[in-house]
Amino acid sequence: MFNKLVAIEPVSLVKEAEKELFHYAREVVLYEDIPADDEEIIRRIGDADGVLLSYTSKISSHVLETCPNIKYVGMCCSLYSKESANVDIAYAEEHGITVYGVRDYGDAGVVEYAICELVRFLHGYDRPMWKDIPVEITGLKVGIVGMGVSGGMIADALKFMGADVSYYSRSRKTEYEEKGMKYRPLHELLEYNEVVFTCLNKNVILLHEEEFKKLGNGKILFNTSIGPAFEAGELKKWLDSGDNWFACDTEGAIGDATGELVKHSGVFCVNASAGRTKQAFEILSKKVIENIRKFLGE
Repeated sequence: MFNKLVAIEPVSLVKEAEKELFHYAREVVLYEDIPADDEEIIRRIGDADGVLLSYTSKISSHVLETCPNIKYVGMCCSLYSKESANVDIAYAEEHGITVYGVRDYGDAGVVEYAICELVRFLHGYDRPMWKDIPVEITGLKVGIVGMGVSGGMIADALKFMGADVSYYSRSRKTEYEEKGMKYRPLHELLEYNEVVFTCLNKNVILLHEEEFKKLGNGKILFNTSIGPAFEAGELKKWLDSGDNWFACDTEGAIGDATGELVKHSGVFCVNASAGRTKQAFEILSKKVIENIRKFLGE
């Protein structure tokens, strides 16, 4: 059992899971706003031995060093790699601090977003229509960059609806190739396809000037990654250079610190995280509690 468990910010647990936290700690503190800086995070943690956070804050080595009682950090958000995590896992490992995160809890909502937005482009619902007449997904050339869980689910959904789906990934995915999805090198995939989805881990930037040149004109680019998969300046050049459109669910997926690119006529951002659904919160909550129980040996 923890002596003190602190959620330093809103962590999107369902009410039942919040109540269950009290079974695993003598004291539980749940903050309802996002801390402004490291010093506020340190103040909130205090002498706690367990810490929870979402994707909106970072726990740096400075925080971990200043709060020596920390034994466990629970990331109530996706953990794909040490490098992309919003916790300094390398420091934590060196100092005997356990860090657990979760995966695969909001992917279904992302797939629904992808299909919904794509259909709106193809048929001209509430926006300019992609072609002169409505176009079906059937036969549409669609490329997926990054075949993790969400990328694979988007690929499956589009393949089911008749799209010509190909993919690029760091490693070949034979299970998808057996379904008729062709692997293509990145530049070939960008040239070949009419619609491209980037579904990458946080902080993975694959599209630079040369890649946008390969992507060419008259295309639709989706980014369903947590952060940008490209350099914002190069995205703007591509949008300005021809009849191109870009779509994402949140501003964070654009990666523009100025906040101006979201206003571009070629950008369609619903500004709502597609993965934050009732079902996703339930799955997230279950996995967060399972991680706590695992750490405590229950």
